[in-house]
Amino acid sequence: MNLTNRIVSTVIFILLFLFVKANTLEDTIVTDIKQEKIKKGWTFGAVPAITYNSDLGLQYGLVVNFFNYGDGTTYPKYHHNLYFEWSRYTKGSGINMIKYDSEHLIPGVRVSGELSYLTEQALDFYGFNGFETVYNKDLMDDESNSYISRMFYRMDRRMFKARAEFQGPLAGRKLRWMAGMEYSHIKTGDVDIEKLNKGKDDEDKLPDTTLLFEYYKDWGIIPAGQAEGGDNNLIKLGLIYDTRDFEANPMKGMWTELQLLLAPSFIGNSDGAYTRLIFTHRQYFTIVPKILSFVYRLSYQGKLTGTMPFYTLPFIFSSAPDYTRDGVGGSKSIRGVVRNRVVGNGFVFGNLETRWKFYRGVVLNQNVYLALSAFLDGGMVTQKYKIPDNLPADAAPFFSNKNESLHMGYGGGLHVALNENFIIAADVAKAVKKEDGNLGVYIGLNFLF
Repeated sequence: MNLTNRIVSTVIFILLFLFVKANTLEDTIVTDIKQEKIKKGWTFGAVPAITYNSDLGLQYGLVVNFFNYGDGTTYPKYHHNLYFEWSRYTKGSGINMIKYDSEHLIPGVRVSGELSYLTEQALDFYGFNGFETVYNKDLMDDESNSYISRMFYRMDRRMFKARAEFQGPLAGRKLRWMAGMEYSHIKTGDVDIEKLNKGKDDEDKLPDTTLLFEYYKDWGIIPAGQAEGGDNNLIKLGLIYDTRDFEANPMKGMWTELQLLLAPSFIGNSDGAYTRLIFTHRQYFTIVPKILSFVYRLSYQGKLTGTMPFYTLPFIFSSAPDYTRDGVGGSKSIRGVVRNRVVGNGFVFGNLETRWKFYRGVVLNQNVYLALSAFLDGGMVTQKYKIPDNLPADAAPFFSNKNESLHMGYGGGLHVALNENFIIAADVAKAVKKEDGNLGVYIGLNFLF
């Protein structure tokens, strides 16, 4: 039996196990649901941002999430959601973020916004076009004979972003229009080796050597005019069809989104104009009411016209209450696969997941549930980034004659939910192919979708 068949068999076995166990607990959990307390007015969840992500390292900081439930008649659906985060990761990332989401600020219109400053002094950079670019983890292993630098597949990026989106009804609450704008100022560059070496003993210092991002600039794969980043300003137009029963963790329904992203030159896009199409479909199936569900997500995101600067390629777009994320691979797309492994002008990705709420109760006057999950993720580049034909001979070891194919990861997770909306998540995943990484551990907030 090959590895893919073993993965599928394992996922099916876990699903069947959860189904049997969920049926034995259904009566107990439904009783606990009836004892839940209806929340009114403002509540909040505040936790130290002490999490872990295999791509980013250990996180420390503070996350505060405020929810307003009005008079309680709509609970667990909130009236206003205000999110604050200040955090840092040991691998050099920093998050400074404010988000807002509400369907009550403007009656009949969903309003969401974000203001953030995101820093990455060691952002994952593996080149373009998936398996057509070689990823050799030994180049970052200081105990390997092939070692170059622990920062070899890294670059520096700093991004300021402001986003505002609006959604309104077209046919009842199910079919909605979406419109918005997003401004990003992105600054890219080489890893600051001198800064990272400050205070380190000589044996721990990083070597001052050429990294992959620098090679890509030298070889002309990244145009000189884009090498330091630029502005990426978007006009967003779209349609959303949404029949989910509850947004934070639906048990049934679907969510389908079609977005057109316009980046015309007249609104300040410094490195060319382009248009991009986003299509995402999510669906949720109840297996055991209130307890066990099966969910999946499929997304295509690709260029329609123009030229997309290299620094815009990794981003994954979704409407409120989600926000723009870094590329395919990592905690929010293909778990187990290293972050930004799947980068091109267009890509697809998908997720299959079972979710089992095995405990519900009231703890310290707060509604709490615990959930386990099992998942299988995958994705691939569908539109290639153009690589010049006349690369020098020293570029050959960094490119493969393999054709792009599916990148996959699989694993499981544990979720702790407070008052239905504040959800702490922990996932562990393994990449199917060694060219995509090994084991990923992700501790953060919320279900994947």
